[in-house]
Amino acid sequence: MYAVIINVEDQRFVWIADGGKRKFDQPKKKNLIHLELLQTICSEVVDSLKESGRVTNGKLRFALKKYVDQMKSEAQEKGE
Repeated sequence: MYAVIINVEDQRFVWIADGGKRKFDQPKKKNLIHLELLQTICSEVVDSLKESGRVTNGKLRFALKKYVDQMKSEAQEKGE
């Protein structure tokens, strides 16, 4: 399952949302030791959070789908 970190509470906890099951208005608090962090930043999500302090659930779903599709595409290229 993929999600976007939408807020960092402290060095130990973050708030995540995926725009589907876990909406922006009801994020899940997660301990970092339970997550596998990926070094990917979605500029659309970052810009939205900086401008308004919010991000739409549609934008979260779009960012996650774009990432998953990119990973699948790269995996197929390596397999060929």
